[in-house]
Amino acid sequence: DSLKELTLLEASELVKAIEETFGVDASASAGAVMMAAPGDGGAADEDKPAEKTEFDVVLKEVPKDKKIAILKVVRGILGVGLKEAKGMVDNPGKIMEGKPKDLCEDAKKQLEEAGAVVELA
Repeated sequence: DSLKELTLLEASELVKAIEETFGVDASASAGAVMMAAPGDGGAADEDKPAEKTEFDVVLKEVPKDKKIAILKVVRGILGVGLKEAKGMVDNPGKIMEGKPKDLCEDAKKQLEEAGAVVELA
């Protein structure tokens, strides 16, 4: 019964806490939950913009002297081969799309530590 009384924000925070605690991703089941939710509070929520839940990691700049270190980080984060990672580093741009914020922030941190200029979009 207490779950029925949660606001949308409280439910979202609960899902985030569960994801962090158990290391799971609830995004696949979120659509089914949203469809089953009652629509009585929908009018009040339409005015607020939806909180962004999926992010892209954009590689902006790769200094030549840091290229090898950045290449190693890209391979480690994405699990791609040397050729694919080299292509991404040689042509900076979007390297991750539609991923959870915490994963993107971690990738950004690792890439910046290696010397890259990175942006979350």
